[in-house]
Amino acid sequence: MNTNAELELTDLTPTPEEEWQRLLRFVGWSEADRVAASRSVEVLFRRGPELVVGTYDYLRRVPETAAILGWEQGVDEAHLEERRRFFTVWLARTLGLDSSDEFARYLFRAGKYHAGHGPRHIHTPPEYVTASIGLVLAAFTRYMAEAPLAGDVIAEAMAAWSKYLTVQLNQMLLGYQVARALEKGAFPVRLKVFGRLRPLLGTQEIEVRAEAGAHVDDVLRKFLNCFPEARPEALDRTWRSVEKGDTLWMEVVPVYMPRRGWRILLNGRDLSYAGGFRLPIHAEDEIAIFPPGR
Repeated sequence: MNTNAELELTDLTPTPEEEWQRLLRFVGWSEADRVAASRSVEVLFRRGPELVVGTYDYLRRVPETAAILGWEQGVDEAHLEERRRFFTVWLARTLGLDSSDEFARYLFRAGKYHAGHGPRHIHTPPEYVTASIGLVLAAFTRYMAEAPLAGDVIAEAMAAWSKYLTVQLNQMLLGYQVARALEKGAFPVRLKVFGRLRPLLGTQEIEVRAEAGAHVDDVLRKFLNCFPEARPEALDRTWRSVEKGDTLWMEVVPVYMPRRGWRILLNGRDLSYAGGFRLPIHAEDEIAIFPPGR
């Protein structure tokens, strides 16, 4: 049987919840910010329908975004309704100043959808996501000025909204990046999941592309970055101190290993007995993840 070190995974991206809380701390999101933003919510809520409709009127008029949405020859009304509904839900949660972990996962999933991993498989380049957040902030400023709200109220509210929406943008870009990483590589590898992972992830099989010279852990890392909800099911996390070469300080890093009873197979061979996660991976290889009892 392999040693524990051969079944370890490191360098996973933070989970959506961890990244969300980290960035909220970084920007100094506070109760004072929440109060400042909330003083503008009534004004913004009244203009919500205008923002939703106006946003998609604008996107279908701009040739680049019309092409991304597939609307060059005219708007697909069913698709437009879906988009408006999604935007309305997002706006309602935003105006409610939702800072929950569930919202962190929602934004992360939205980023994956923008990467072409949604139901319609539409790829929205990240610059348009970034610019759209800027347009929302500009609209918020205009709506407050037209209300009119006092200048000091607008200034404090916009400072708060800028923090909050920037953290939202980071969540979406994180989801975008890990989803796009699945598609980067010289050859495909099939990764199948079984048991309770299937309803949790909403799929039975994922294609992960790998580079020449890659190993099993490279494929698993891409998978677990894109589907972090699988981690607490299949992996145990511990912490290890590592010494960095350019400093006297030790750094504590997370290390992940399969939970008791979970099996990870490469082409039908249990990696606990067949070489561990550093085995080379090749085109058309198949990785399978089984829960206990299967």
